[in-house]
Amino acid sequence: MDPRLIELPRISDPRGNLSFIEEDTHIPFKIKRVYWIYDVPGGEKRGGHAFRETKELIVALSGSFDVVLHDGKKEYRFHLNRSYYGVYVPEMIWRMLENFSTNSLALIIASTVYSPKDYIRDFDEFIKLTGT
Repeated sequence: MDPRLIELPRISDPRGNLSFIEEDTHIPFKIKRVYWIYDVPGGEKRGGHAFRETKELIVALSGSFDVVLHDGKKEYRFHLNRSYYGVYVPEMIWRMLENFSTNSLALIIASTVYSPKDYIRDFDEFIKLTGT
């Protein structure tokens, strides 16, 4: 399955809007971990790795940033700036988050618990493992 943009449910209300995520309904995996990235200094990038097994959904809860993905052959670029869109990132996809706006908040929902062994942190090794 390729990376893709997922539109999440939106309930509009004059008092404020609401969106939500349900496992196996809006995202194609069970939720094992949730983490967030915030207070990213201007010009900094996050990510720079791939996961062997972990699938993720990345959402910009506040502000904006770019999600740059690579599958070994093709690059995908998504600009997130609405909290009702998320980028689905399958396993074995190189990921980088960049161009963070001031006070941005990235929410990441993952299919696995944290394991350092799941990370591939060298792009050349990633390319070799993808067979490209």
